[in-house]
Amino acid sequence: MTGYRVAVVGATGAVGREVLEILAARRFPTARLRALASPRSAGTRVGDLVVEAVAPAAFDDIDIAIFDTPDDVAETWVPVAAARGALVIDNSAAFRMTPDVPLVIPEVNPAALRRVPRRIIANPNCTVATITVPLAPLHRAAGLRRLIACSYQSVSGAGQAGVTQLWAELRDAVDTGVAPTQARGTAFRQPIAMNVIPAVGSFRGAHTSEEVKMAAELRKMLDAPEVAFGVTCVRVPTLRAHGVAVHAEFSTPLDPAHARALLGAAPGVDVVDDPAAARYPTPLAASGGDPCHVGRIRTDGAGMLAFFAVADNLRKGAALNTVQIAEAVVRDGVLLGARAT
Repeated sequence: MTGYRVAVVGATGAVGREVLEILAARRFPTARLRALASPRSAGTRVGDLVVEAVAPAAFDDIDIAIFDTPDDVAETWVPVAAARGALVIDNSAAFRMTPDVPLVIPEVNPAALRRVPRRIIANPNCTVATITVPLAPLHRAAGLRRLIACSYQSVSGAGQAGVTQLWAELRDAVDTGVAPTQARGTAFRQPIAMNVIPAVGSFRGAHTSEEVKMAAELRKMLDAPEVAFGVTCVRVPTLRAHGVAVHAEFSTPLDPAHARALLGAAPGVDVVDDPAAARYPTPLAASGGDPCHVGRIRTDGAGMLAFFAVADNLRKGAALNTVQIAEAVVRDGVLLGARAT
């Protein structure tokens, strides 16, 4: 069988499982597929695959290794996989801002894949992916100068613990008829049911780690270090898909009609913009889908172009984008040294 030998590291997690499903659904040319995870998961099954413990030798015959692990695990094992000959696509934050590691969304900056000196490609933060896909065609047309954004991030962004906490608090609220006053889980220090929490990630001075990531990663992918970007990241009680309200200023004036036409022609974007008919992007509509949904396209009261974008954080924000990167490196011959059979 012609194809590539692929390993998914972190295969037992939510994103790892999505990666395996998307590889199959998109018929990625796989000759052999290996599911890797921590030693405690070894021997369990993910679909038809038996999970193996991650180890140096597990990468010896691998062409592409897709990682979805915590940052510290990626820092340890990504260099090992690359040194053993695999081309690594990493979903953690460990290497995103490393100068010689491309940070890639295929619809945004595929040219960044022309140079992969460390055999490591980084996948961006799920929230910044939601807005970078639609902002890229607008930036190319008019030159993004200034950006104000507020995110509405689902609990699945905090992993299964976030989902579990939301359901536990919702059940209590239904049983008692009272909004929760204490957190019923470990994901969030405040209750998330019937609430919003204006802090995602850890604080670094006045900003959170999520806010710092969004600004740095967007500038890197758009190759626009001068863009002024102010963002507040907020956790909301939805299960899946992140929304972001965007207010953007461009070097060349960009009216809503022109922006809507650019977005309508952009790959990876689905324009959902008929407010009179109650058609606008929502997390429920975006969940389980591939595109970034964009709507409420208008000029705001400050003269900036405004829109609302939503994308599935487990797909375009993570699993789907890693598979699309893998497809691009195979299609464009980037897989230098890969051992296709």
